[in-house]
Amino acid sequence: MIPTILMAAPVANDWITLDFVSLGQNFWSATFDGLTFGSIYALVALGYTLVYGVLNLINFAHSEVFIMGCYAVFFTLSFLGFGPSAPNLGIGQIVVNLLLALLAAIVASALTAFLLERLAYKPLRKRNAPRLVFLITAIGASFTIQYLIFLWRGPVPEQALTMFQTKPIFEVFGTIIYSDQILIVTAAVIMMVVTERFISKSRTGRGIRAVAQDPDTATLMGVNKEKIIITTFVIGGILAGAAALFYVMKIPSGVVYNGGFILGIKAFAAAVLGGIGNVRGALLGGLLLGLIGNYGQILLGNSQWTDVVAFLVLVLVLLFRPEGILGTSLGRSKA
Repeated sequence: MIPTILMAAPVANDWITLDFVSLGQNFWSATFDGLTFGSIYALVALGYTLVYGVLNLINFAHSEVFIMGCYAVFFTLSFLGFGPSAPNLGIGQIVVNLLLALLAAIVASALTAFLLERLAYKPLRKRNAPRLVFLITAIGASFTIQYLIFLWRGPVPEQALTMFQTKPIFEVFGTIIYSDQILIVTAAVIMMVVTERFISKSRTGRGIRAVAQDPDTATLMGVNKEKIIITTFVIGGILAGAAALFYVMKIPSGVVYNGGFILGIKAFAAAVLGGIGNVRGALLGGLLLGLIGNYGQILLGNSQWTDVVAFLVLVLVLLFRPEGILGTSLGRSKA
């Protein structure tokens, strides 16, 4: 064993190099790609944030809520006749197909989130189970859904489906910005702003914040706690479904039974970074994590370091600022 360790050490040292020249040359392309992936992380992170804010539960099965949306996108596009090559369609046809895929993903993810809450978490609440039991159940539910998909579809990723041919739109500092980047970032930010406004201004949103702050008092004031919990899970599912469409759009070969695991960890890290339980924090954390991950992989010279950087950020945030950057709970967020 000792010679093996000694031989492996120089290889590891070769990997850990900081290439600031490459980072400078690719800074803007890494920035725009980072914002694109960060928008996807942020949408999934909102699901973690909302459930944690209301139930103080880290819903680790949320990654499977996301991947069910990815499968819904895949089956919808397959039914519509999409394949590995981008079809030659007009803008109207592209919009209709994207909306159909988005609707399918939202329904699949929202339904998965609803069933997860009803079948896995509601029985525990009725029994006043300890928080540790909820956490173990969430992990168990995650693996259960993951391997049910494995038995259904197998271990091989689904065929890559290309929705449309990306086109250059404009140039910033010598970096070309493509249509899919603009679409993903714009749509994700709009959805997150609408969600934040819904939580802040609507009657249901006030109910969510009331239950997050004090569930017993909220119940005494006439808030239907069970309805609020279901609504929270469904909203998280809707956002995860939208993220699934954008993810498949960006990574056409990413639909696989365990494809949500790593992305779910990144989204959870984004929620913690921004301040878990804080809606605006999920947006901030997702965008920052997307940027940090892209900068890190270029700086370290290996794309696989993106995942390592995400885990490192999660550990550092938990060590030095566990409440996150914004750090305001959902129940105390400003209207």
